[in-house]
Amino acid sequence: MSNPRILIYGYGNPGRQDDGLGVFLAEEVEKWARENHLDHIRTETNYQLNIEDAAEIHDFDIVVFADASLATEESYRLERLQPSPKVEFTMHAVDPAFVLYLCDTVYGEIPEAYVLHLKGASYEMSEGLTTKGQQVLQEAFAWIRSFLLSKSVL
Repeated sequence: MSNPRILIYGYGNPGRQDDGLGVFLAEEVEKWARENHLDHIRTETNYQLNIEDAAEIHDFDIVVFADASLATEESYRLERLQPSPKVEFTMHAVDPAFVLYLCDTVYGEIPEAYVLHLKGASYEMSEGLTTKGQQVLQEAFAWIRSFLLSKSVL
């Protein structure tokens, strides 16, 4: 039995404080996976999701989209993602559910997919996480390591 191909896709703007939480989480996962020779775990980062990301995710068995969010009271919350044809373009960006829908439509397959909501405290134009954002990053990184290991065959 082989390991599932896993993608952690962090997105957001690191130049707007905690909006960069998804990017910073993906960077931490990349470093950890490399140090531990977990070659089945990959990462991708961007400022926003685009329709072209359907091509990026179709090669994976599991995808976790990580993004700063106001939609959670907890430091982080994992939500199972279902494909949705509902298009919500915001400044040319698309929703992860629409990317998943495009993946199914174009490639006829969809990975097991999640959105990891990371609670941001401030989104001002300034580089670096807030103190609260750093805490959220540490907590989410500890959790996602366990999640990734639970999905892996070691």
